Amino acid sequence: MYKLIAIDLDGTLLNSYGIISEEDKVVLKKAIENDVKIILTSGRSIMSVKNFANEIGANDCIICGNGSLVYNIQKDEIIYKKYIDKKKVLQIIKICEDNSIYYNVFTQDTILTSSLAYNVLFYNQENIKKPDNKKTNINIIPNIYKYVEEREKEDYLKICICDKSDIIFGGIMKKLKEIKNINAMEVAHMARKLIANGTEYVPVEYFITEIMNQHADKWNAVNYVADMYGISTDEIMVIGDNMNDKEMIKNAGLGVAMGNSAPYIQEIAKEVTLDNNSNGVGYIIKKYLNIE
Repeated sequence: MYKLIAIDLDGTLLNSYGIISEEDKVVLKKAIENDVKIILTSGRSIMSVKNFANEIGANDCIICGNGSLVYNIQKDEIIYKKYIDKKKVLQIIKICEDNSIYYNVFTQDTILTSSLAYNVLFYNQENIKKPDNKKTNINIIPNIYKYVEEREKEDYLKICICDKSDIIFGGIMKKLKEIKNINAMEVAHMARKLIANGTEYVPVEYFITEIMNQHADKWNAVNYVADMYGISTDEIMVIGDNMNDKEMIKNAGLGVAMGNSAPYIQEIAKEVTLDNNSNGVGYIIKKYLNIE
């Protein structure tokens, strides 16, 4: 019996329109009623992940910033943190600025960006549908380097770097590999989001990497939460679709890859479920927890 299920958001629990299906909600709520810990684990910041946790009634812990922190919803406090050092943040920003490549910086509760593009464009679209107290904070800043440099007290979860060109993106990845003591997510395929354009949705595709503290990883954070609840590795199921889910899929008692995952993620998984537009999360949980 699996006592803890850690679930990624984008590309996993969220469909291409960025929402949780009603079918998946029903299954997750039944799992919670059966005393299963449902832990959402994402690259997003606290407010964004917390909103989705509230939708399914998961009120224990959430994992944010790809394992950079664990937030206890009931206690309303951060109980585990692995932030990226400010000097590293400035070093990475300078590389991006010198090479004219788009980037954004995630703090605990805000995305710092110079414009609404790529991944931030998607968060901005989500905000349109939400009340002010549930919006993802997006702070558009002309000079991010100066802003970070002058802030004395700020914690940084991660930096996202995006570009449409695989040649330009590949060049930046080579430069990032020269920086010591960071965790830069490897990238093998383009991210694909559906963005509203009037009454239609259009695909936006781009390469994206995420840079964190060298010890920030979803699996480390999942392990921390499991230890807190006295749950063994064999009692953990994880579900994900991307490179930032790799370690938890590889190491959990049951690692599940989504049907829309890249082949290299499916190869390390013990199970492959349906895709994120076909209620893949609910399908695999019903299969193993006997939930109707």
